[in-house]
Amino acid sequence: MATANKNLSNYDKNTIPNAKDFRFGIVVSEWNDHITNGLFSGAEIALLDCGAKQQNILRWNVPGSFELIYGSKKMIETQNVDVVIAIGCVIKGETMHFEFVCEGVTQGIKDLNVMSDVPVIFCMLTDNNEQQSIDRSGGIHGNKGTEAAIAAIKMAYLRQQAGLNYQVNQQALTSGQLQIEEKPLKLKE
Repeated sequence: MATANKNLSNYDKNTIPNAKDFRFGIVVSEWNDHITNGLFSGAEIALLDCGAKQQNILRWNVPGSFELIYGSKKMIETQNVDVVIAIGCVIKGETMHFEFVCEGVTQGIKDLNVMSDVPVIFCMLTDNNEQQSIDRSGGIHGNKGTEAAIAAIKMAYLRQQAGLNYQVNQQALTSGQLQIEEKPLKLKE
């Protein structure tokens, strides 16, 4: 959550895996596009800054935030991506619509993460007013898109590492601590 003490755009590049080998899908809601385009821009800049190749960043637009679920699902099924970022913005109005959309998208993105091997990053602003969304899409609190991109890189890396089989060698050091060396297992041909 962005507050006066936390800027959404701050990250330490030294703690983030290089993104050069990952393929990123970004699904962007056209509703409140003055906000979602700012979120996309923050995500794209952070991905490129962390080594992603422009040709490995794929953007699809969908009409609204509720459609982020289907767009993300189809991106996973058809585009061979390592991770998807779902970008949307819902601003509270006078009806219950806000609650229904926010709950539905939250649960839908959660379901995709449970059912699929490809992580889906939730980058949907759910603010009480437009100014709060502006503040979090490149304004005074930074950019939630940047934060989502960093999460996407970390999750793509986690997915990659979880798919590797490792052989672990342990050696006792003179201090009594263990030194662990990980080596990928070689498959017999």
